[in-house]
Amino acid sequence: MKILSKKQELCIACGACEEVCSKTYFKEKASEKSCIKIESSKEEKINVCNQCGVCIDICPVRAISRNTLGVVTIKKKDCVGCFMCVGFCPEEAMRQHDDYVEPFKCIACGLCVHACPTGAIFIGEVEGQEAEMLEQIAASGGNL
Repeated sequence: MKILSKKQELCIACGACEEVCSKTYFKEKASEKSCIKIESSKEEKINVCNQCGVCIDICPVRAISRNTLGVVTIKKKDCVGCFMCVGFCPEEAMRQHDDYVEPFKCIACGLCVHACPTGAIFIGEVEGQEAEMLEQIAASGGNL
């Protein structure tokens, strides 16, 4: 399973990852339109989807699924904009913005990895026990 991994201790809260994400997907520099969030006042600075899949079971219209790489994606044409996935995301990594009818999330594209000057974020493969744990989280609705 492909996920955006993080090393919190390396994050300097520069915002480069947020900038490249919002520019790539929304064509503007706006941190509130980034799939990754950086909080400079928290110990847990980097907030991004871990691809647990809890949102898949929450979606009433099945607009959310896991692709062949293990990445959770949203089919915008099927989404009705109920935002239940946003409210039930255990990582608080499912995003919404008033300019858009659909929620959005990290798809582990890796563009932010190239923008990060410290290596605080990187694309990683999750296998074995960690992948099983993510599947258990999804199966339990985020309540382990």
